[in-house]
Amino acid sequence: MKPLLAFAFGLVFGCGILISGMGNPAKVLNFFDIAGTWDPSLAFVMGGALLVTAIGYRLAFRMGRPLLASSFSLPTKQDLDIRLIGGSAVFGIGWALTGFCPGGLVPVLGLGTAPLMTGAAILAGILAARWMIQLSYRKTAAEA
Repeated sequence: MKPLLAFAFGLVFGCGILISGMGNPAKVLNFFDIAGTWDPSLAFVMGGALLVTAIGYRLAFRMGRPLLASSFSLPTKQDLDIRLIGGSAVFGIGWALTGFCPGGLVPVLGLGTAPLMTGAAILAGILAARWMIQLSYRKTAAEA
């Protein structure tokens, strides 16, 4: 049941990305071009998503527990560290340069080389970050 629901939710998300135009990198890049051909529609898409999320969280937490799990799995870490800030910066820079974020990239992967190259760059970034984290852990362990 979980895989079927995950597929259904992913399908709804992907359709939302495509319907809103967020699978089109030119539309996203125009949002970032404040001094030129600025397109504010992305702000409305994000605002709508935040509204739906806020309502969804309120309803979900009223239930006491998720439908398909024994408890909610929520992050407990609340401090800002270099990994969070650096990752956010790299994400934003990559999004502004390519017009694709990972969520908006998946529904358009088969539409040409730009999405495939962006996907490869995201994968390379993930692997590089994991490698750097492993190196830092090894260095910390060696110093101890």
